[in-house]
Order: sequence, then structure tokens, then C-alpha cells
Amino acid sequence: MSEKLTIPVFDPATYFTGTLKAYGVFVDRFGRARRQFHVTVEGRRTDQGFQLDEAFVYDDGETEVRQWNVTKVGNRRYAGICADVIGHAKGHLEGNMLSWRYKFRLLLYGRKVAVTFDDVMVLQEAGILINRAIVSKWGIKLGEVLISFRPAV
Repeated sequence: MSEKLTIPVFDPATYFTGTLKAYGVFVDRFGRARRQFHVTVEGRRTDQGFQLDEAFVYDDGETEVRQWNVTKVGNRRYAGICADVIGHAKGHLEGNMLSWRYKFRLLLYGRKVAVTFDDVMVLQEAGILINRAIVSKWGIKLGEVLISFRPAV
């Protein structure tokens, strides 16, 4: 007996309202898992979109907080700002997938380096959001960040 997969509609402002837990790993361009982490995300709606407060905990004990302000700027289009984002993040929603691209000042070896993140977020059944972000510099792939989000229980 086979079940048909249900493809949910992805409304980012609705999905990110409330508390989410996320679990991720950075895999370098050689396929080695370099850094694992978990994130607690607190989201709330704003007049123009939504705001996210992210609290990261890494496998080496380091912690990091980040705040995103995301605005719906048109039909299926989003823009986001964050302290280490250079300019604006740009997003495009198609069905249950949000493409999200931005330049980011990433802390590497004690200094901040400008890299590009090219994210694809796909909402699955049961509120699971799968995110794959390719991280590159000057068009050269440095690695990927793989993250799964779920509503906090």
C-alpha cells in the first residue's frame, strides 16, 4: 500500500511565527562534516513581514545570536536584513520552496570573511523544513550547510 505525499503550502511568515528548533551541520567541499550545531528560533510577525531571533549552539561550545528582519516586498518575493548580511538577502517563493541568497560576513579563523550563501528551503509534511545552503567565495564552493527545522514541542 502506498501513500501519496502531501506537499504543503509554504507561507514563511506563518511558518516562522512561534518557536522552532533546528539541527544542522557544515560539510566542507571535500565532504567532511566540520561543525555541527543546533538553533532555537523565536519568530514573530511584524507589520511588513516577520522577525527571527536565532540562538546557535555549536559542537565546540561556541554560541552565537542573530536577528533577521524579513519583509515581503512583492508577489512571492522577500528581502531580509541581519547584522552580518552585506546589503539585503533576497528570497523567492515557489510553492513549498523558498530560495534565499545573500552575502554574509562569516567568522573564519578569527576574522570576518565575505561569503555568499545560496539557500533552498523546502517545507515538508509535519512541519519539517529542510534547508541546504551552498557557501561560496568568488564563485568557489567552500561547503554546504544542511539544516532541518521543526516546530518546538
